[in-house]
Amino acid sequence: MRRPEHQSVILSNEFNIMDRIKAFAVSFPEAHVTDLKERLARTAYPDELGNAGWDMGTPLSDVQRICEHWRTRFNWKEAEARLNELPQFTTPIQCDGFEELSIHFVHVRSQSDSAIPLLFSHGWPGSFIEVSKMACYLTESQDNRPAFHVVAPSLPNFGFSQGTKKRGFAIEQYAETCHKLMLRLGYEQYATQGGDWGWYVTRTMSLLYASSCLATHYNMDVGDPPASLADSQPDDSHPLPPKPTSRELSGKTRTAWFDQEGFGYNMLQSTKPQTIAFALADSPMALLAWIYEKLHDWADNRAWSDEEICLWVSIYWFSTAGPAAACRIYYEMIHDKYGNYVPSDSLGQGIEGAVAGKTKVTRKWLKQDHGTGVKIGQSHFPGDIHVLPSAWTRTIGNVVFEKEHESGGHFAAYEKPEELLEDLRVMFRHDGEAGKLWVSSISTE
Repeated sequence: MRRPEHQSVILSNEFNIMDRIKAFAVSFPEAHVTDLKERLARTAYPDELGNAGWDMGTPLSDVQRICEHWRTRFNWKEAEARLNELPQFTTPIQCDGFEELSIHFVHVRSQSDSAIPLLFSHGWPGSFIEVSKMACYLTESQDNRPAFHVVAPSLPNFGFSQGTKKRGFAIEQYAETCHKLMLRLGYEQYATQGGDWGWYVTRTMSLLYASSCLATHYNMDVGDPPASLADSQPDDSHPLPPKPTSRELSGKTRTAWFDQEGFGYNMLQSTKPQTIAFALADSPMALLAWIYEKLHDWADNRAWSDEEICLWVSIYWFSTAGPAAACRIYYEMIHDKYGNYVPSDSLGQGIEGAVAGKTKVTRKWLKQDHGTGVKIGQSHFPGDIHVLPSAWTRTIGNVVFEKEHESGGHFAAYEKPEELLEDLRVMFRHDGEAGKLWVSSISTE
């Protein structure tokens, strides 16, 4: 694909203040790189059982090879140059009850004044790098399909955004941060796209700020079986529709594998994030092994290069808040600000209570259809960690676009950028239910 042109960032008049938004460039300080190399040189590797494979975790030989690449062959200047191809900025944002944080974000504006503002949210162990293969192409309009102004923040505690020092910074605050960022940029109404924690962040935005977040697209399957399926198959925890697609059939096995064999990291980070923090903050080898396992297991048979792996992990190792800060989102999702456990199936006081901050947002609450009318698009990839029937995922609200793909995994924007790009263009086409929300501002080109 031809790489399109994009405009410099234009701020709204209200916020066009130099000290509020500053240009940012990624730089890996030489002293910090030297420290990393010295730590890698001193690495004490564990032993490994005979015939151990991925079923027991990241293989020793892989970690040794990639760590050596990171220490001796990784091209730091090329990595900086690649990341800095995207226009990046920082701005201070404060959530209610928390300290002000410097938020890092990518902002690529289309040359089309009628472009749709689109916030892209990553998850863990991802980062803003996931949007790098499609951000510029989203700024182009084609025929009946719109262009987008792309905003891709590093979530608080991730990447080059600052992290909070206070307990209780939960999914509501991640959503509040992203919403306030869009307003800071002059986008009073916008669309969102997300997978992994990005699903939860953008889903929360669509419920708490429905007058601003008009439409949202997901690339991760989340939902509960509708009553008709659950009642007809009471002994099956994963009931399928009468005529399941091949993705839905194989997805039952894939989902069961993840829940049984791939969920350990989640339990640890949800209950004792400080314990794993000691390893992740001190040992680049431990961080690499911890993240690389997910890149391998969650992608759809993708052959990751050593250079790619090192770049993904470097964003965590050199992150502003430190490599372990990002794990705390798991803990805060299921605990209140005092550290009390909040069951994931709790529904609280409904949407009014959540908007008023009187009840905690939970996974169960986010899966409910709250009747906001926000337009929803869903792209299904067969290699994701949870692969659910469409009948399940449609229960969350007003689904106006849906597409099943033949390949692709958890990191869709990075694994399958052209497919995800096409899905967004189709969902927001000018004559579609989502695109019509912005059609009044679209001029003939």
